[in-house]
Amino acid sequence: MLRQLERTGEDQISLTDPDSRAMATHTRVAVGYNVQIAVDAKHKLIVDEEVTNQVVDMGLLQATAGPAREILEVDRIDVVADAGYFRTEDIAVCEQAGLTPHVPRPQRGSSASNGFFRKDEFRYDPERDAYTCPGGHELNPFRFGKLREMTKIDYANKQACCDCPLRPRCTDAGYRAVSRLEHEDALDRMAARLKARPEILDRRRETVEHPFGSIKQWMYQGAFLMRGLQKVRAEFSLTALVYNLRRVLNIVGMDEMMAAVAA
Repeated sequence: MLRQLERTGEDQISLTDPDSRAMATHTRVAVGYNVQIAVDAKHKLIVDEEVTNQVVDMGLLQATAGPAREILEVDRIDVVADAGYFRTEDIAVCEQAGLTPHVPRPQRGSSASNGFFRKDEFRYDPERDAYTCPGGHELNPFRFGKLREMTKIDYANKQACCDCPLRPRCTDAGYRAVSRLEHEDALDRMAARLKARPEILDRRRETVEHPFGSIKQWMYQGAFLMRGLQKVRAEFSLTALVYNLRRVLNIVGMDEMMAAVAA
């Protein structure tokens, strides 16, 4: 099995279903698939769906929302997702593809886990290309590097950190550095949108969780019956179709739906 992993480049093997993967859920790890759906906010219909065996949602935002925009035949749509979809380059690609992303920024890294000032508490000034820290000091570029093929710049003010009274709340090192990635201007625009429309995240939960809850509760589909990625994709495609038909029946009724089908 180890030789197979080395040969294929995969990091896990499932003996029950070779295409399935160990997925982290809220309270445990379950072997299965990752279902992606794009749901319209007005009627809670599934616009597009896909099943993948990618373990995390990160990097799937544009791949899920892009086809939905084409299906809806509109130039631009608002796309709202949870923090699991937060990936800098994916958000930048969304803006270029006619998608306006709204994804909350997760607080990652040692600073957040240690209870220090969050990165979003440091204000960036694009004209000066500098950050202002919670203590009012200016942090300037001092180190350049790469992260996932993106340019990465670290900002700091070592001298100011030495005498800053807020240092115990900011870092346990000699100084505090804040990193800025290429395309992070897209993240700043998205943060401004979320600040102006904080309620949109609650609406996302009401919208996208509705199909999943309905499918699991009144369609009794808490697990896939098929094995293999292609078969599972076919199974969920039928599930989504049935969900949409029942949803339309609830909204417009049988007579109006049949008239629309016949037209």
